[in-house]
Amino acid sequence: MTRTKKTTAPAKTKEIGLGFITELDRYLFGQGTHYKIFEKLGAHPKTYKGKAGMYFAVWAPHAKAVGVVGDFNGWDPDAAPMSPLADSGIYEAFIPGVGLGELYKFAITTQEGMILFKADPYAVHAEFRPGTASITEDINGFKWDDAAWMETRKKADPVKSPMAIYEVHLGSWRKKDRPQKEGYYTYMEAAHELADYVKKMGYTHVELMGIAEHPYDGSWGYQVTGYYAPTSRYGTPKEFMYFVNYLHKKGIGIILDWVPAHFPKDAHGLADFDGQPLYEYADPRKGEHPDWGTKVFDYSKNEVKNFLIANALYWVENFHVDGLRVDAVASMLYLDYGRSDGNWVPNKYGENKNLEAIEFFRHLNSVLTGHLTGAMMIAEESTAWPGVTKPPEEGGLGFTFKWNMGWMHDFLEYMKLDPYFRKFNHNKMTFGITYATSENYILTLSHDEVVHLKCSMINKMPGLNGDKFANLKAGYTFMMGHPGKKLLFMGQDFGQYHEWDEKVSLDWYLADEPLHKDLQKYYSNLLHVYQKYPALWQLDSDWNGFQWINANDGDRSIFSFIRRDETGKKNLLFVINFTPVARDDYRVGVPKSGTYSLILDSEHGLYKRGEHAFSARSKKSECDGQPYSFAYPLPAYGTAIFKFN
Repeated sequence: MTRTKKTTAPAKTKEIGLGFITELDRYLFGQGTHYKIFEKLGAHPKTYKGKAGMYFAVWAPHAKAVGVVGDFNGWDPDAAPMSPLADSGIYEAFIPGVGLGELYKFAITTQEGMILFKADPYAVHAEFRPGTASITEDINGFKWDDAAWMETRKKADPVKSPMAIYEVHLGSWRKKDRPQKEGYYTYMEAAHELADYVKKMGYTHVELMGIAEHPYDGSWGYQVTGYYAPTSRYGTPKEFMYFVNYLHKKGIGIILDWVPAHFPKDAHGLADFDGQPLYEYADPRKGEHPDWGTKVFDYSKNEVKNFLIANALYWVENFHVDGLRVDAVASMLYLDYGRSDGNWVPNKYGENKNLEAIEFFRHLNSVLTGHLTGAMMIAEESTAWPGVTKPPEEGGLGFTFKWNMGWMHDFLEYMKLDPYFRKFNHNKMTFGITYATSENYILTLSHDEVVHLKCSMINKMPGLNGDKFANLKAGYTFMMGHPGKKLLFMGQDFGQYHEWDEKVSLDWYLADEPLHKDLQKYYSNLLHVYQKYPALWQLDSDWNGFQWINANDGDRSIFSFIRRDETGKKNLLFVINFTPVARDDYRVGVPKSGTYSLILDSEHGLYKRGEHAFSARSKKSECDGQPYSFAYPLPAYGTAIFKFN
């Protein structure tokens, strides 16, 4: 590949070529530190020599020639040739008269004389599938009015703030009864209904799947061809800005799934972009995922790292996104991930760690933090890699949070068991506490757990219909009390029966049926309790925030524990029964004398103004290794949350 020479930065910014890209731009891009490179590469409306038109620039260092093609020139590869900028691999062209909303691609002539028609890697808008062209667009000029939210975001510490995430696939959350774009809601339509639902339920954030442009619905947006383009399935870039702006004004944060691990082989995409491996590793033992049939980004190339890091900043700064959940982190960290013996390349130390990906993550997360955006970086990392959320200067990767995949696996294995067998698997629910402070965790029950014959959450539960709902209430209560932020996939809060299918809407009619409506109300109550009491989020990563009362009551499958806030004065006691056996006079140990007031249980829901009120004064009576205790009736599959000082 043509590489930029490692020279000192130019003393002065010098215009080269048409003058839109300077010598400094070229230098920074070659160093991998041009964090606004999307303002230079791609398509941008400009005026040149008094004529209005469109400026195009693309990085294609292996190309023999490059041209711009579109409706405006009959898709003729020779109609608008681009000029190379020396020693940079960048080609540029200005085409007068081209305005916004035009379809275009780059016609790249390879060294072998083949012509490849490629979508613009930096395009901010793309054609609705099955079309594959880029669209000229200007994302400047949107009038944001979420300044209060953005200012608060900069000052907040997300680790010590509440975060209850609603994971959403917009295309199947709801559908309209209309033929346009298969009934998809637009960004603007979804903003209003989604904000209302999220606010009413008590979630703090929405995490969106599949917003970057992708050609295949069945990939759920995890095989991206347009990293800078909000998918046209739901509208334009400015309509997506409206979506974010509206949710922010309603006090709701936005997290996007982001995929820097791999990309598909579609002909119009990044694969072999200029006739040779460019964005991907050239060696297929590093450059291809055998399980997924995709290409792997080459983290050794500065320009590729620049493409990705600038893309992360693009979403955070230009679209005001509050966080990025980084998909498939483990696949990036391990050179042998998904590869058999002999089909992977060790690093220079003979190990399976991808040193280039490690450096990329540290660079990426340092930049996001250094720009003082207040945005979160969340790792979907499925192994025991140490220090995922530790700062780079301490040898960590620098993420804000890590998905707790170990907790999720143990939790679901336990919840699927017939209650009789739970006593033999009690440790599955207690083990997560042993490492709860090793990282800043998010407890996740995501889309991956309700597809591919894994069953929906309600259908994972044992027993007949009523038992299933009681089981799920108990499980959700345990999750809400366990240290770590929370994430639940759409439809699971009202007990969606069938597995998630990206092609159809959720079965919203179920939310009007008694058992489903009751579950939805109970989960909403949990969310409102969660937001109200700092004990449930202020010390998630601190041992002072959690105390077992009884972690060893396996024979009865009952768990009891305390959550504390920073003051130590507004504490919560959780008691959860995972069997269908009622304990009419259940005694629980507590550390201090005082009044314990029931604020939520699975029979009555949220206690308001004394309705169904129950409180108990603890007595000097040893129980569960504690000096005080009190007794109360614990129903079958019963849950109870008490507040006390």
